[in-house]
Amino acid sequence: MTTLYLLSSGPGDIGYFPPLARKALEQAEHLVAYGLYLDLLGDLISNKQRYELPLGEEIERARLALNLAADGKKTALISSGDIGIYAMATLVFELLDNADESAKNPQWQDVIIEVIPGISAIQALASRSGAPIAHDFCTISLSDLLTPWEVIEKRLNAAGDGDFVIAFYNPVSRKRDWQLEKAKQILLNYRPENTPVMLGKNLSRANETITHTTLAKLDIQQVDMLTLVMVGNSESKRIETAQKQWVYTPRGYGKKL
Repeated sequence: MTTLYLLSSGPGDIGYFPPLARKALEQAEHLVAYGLYLDLLGDLISNKQRYELPLGEEIERARLALNLAADGKKTALISSGDIGIYAMATLVFELLDNADESAKNPQWQDVIIEVIPGISAIQALASRSGAPIAHDFCTISLSDLLTPWEVIEKRLNAAGDGDFVIAFYNPVSRKRDWQLEKAKQILLNYRPENTPVMLGKNLSRANETITHTTLAKLDIQQVDMLTLVMVGNSESKRIETAQKQWVYTPRGYGKKL
């Protein structure tokens, strides 16, 4: 039986590639991923067989990885960040759980699957900003390609009402630019205008930028597909040292129950 490694390469900088993932990568001979994620691994994947499938072909990537492993090839399916967070791991299990797919590919059942966690974009942005997720937090994807907007809006209101620190994945795209503005207006119903907001673009890469603003002053034009948006809760605070601005969220609320 062959192992299919589901690897997480981290947010970008090779220094964030986890040791367990490196060890698994050494074992794998066939690598399946979006091309950029493989390029970021540099010399670590020299002399290995690459299978690059473009954005939009995520299911095909997962299917190919399963087929390669089922054929006895030592295979790794690779995502950036953490492969279990808005990434490829779930597609592998969806295929295994699909009766039609499983019937056509019974050899998949013999594949040993190992999911190896990584450092996600939310952790990278939090570390660059200070300690904004030291209290309860959540992530919400603003893409309505797979989730109806009505469901996303319900979650936005719930997160606002619950006073969670929120990280927005997929905040905008070339064809989708209104959801972040709508999310901003919803959250302004629940928390102060001066709530800290952090924008992390190209996190941990050479052209990384971290922008600090407030919820009221959040400019949607500053955000693109490579940006993670993090909104503090009502207790989050911004401070300045001689070095830079920091944001932290206290571990407890001022008024104890």
